[in-house]
Amino acid sequence: MEKMNILYISIEGNTRSFLKRLQAFAKQQHNINSQNLEINLKEISDQTIPEAEPADFFAFVPTYLDGGNGFDSGFHELMTNALGEYIAANHNAEKCIGIVGSGNKNFNEQYCLTARQYSDMFKTPFLADYELRGTDEDIDNIYAILQKRWKAVKN
Repeated sequence: MEKMNILYISIEGNTRSFLKRLQAFAKQQHNINSQNLEINLKEISDQTIPEAEPADFFAFVPTYLDGGNGFDSGFHELMTNALGEYIAANHNAEKCIGIVGSGNKNFNEQYCLTARQYSDMFKTPFLADYELRGTDEDIDNIYAILQKRWKAVKN
């Protein structure tokens, strides 16, 4: 059975929490309609040894910067470098079919800045965003976006 693949990094647990809920939602939707796809999750950390990904994937990335406003200062991305390095290795960027970002809207222009930078760096679309651990509405919306993109790439 085909499943959507998601690579992610989670520093404070927000991204992991969101994706576990998204995975459960996808399983529920698949049980209702077998045309809906389930989700494979792969967490990347500083200890992950880069390997060639065998199939297309989405990347979920939170934003952590070292201060500033994210435009004329504060570009130095913190803590999610392992995911960026993993995607950059072994031609994995060629299999990255979309980026989803998360962050804290209180940070204004910095909100989801890392995901937007990944989108530019890896030449793949920035598909969606959610704040912190996301809402049930975010789960529903992002699942629909991922399914649509996955099916468009596969057809």
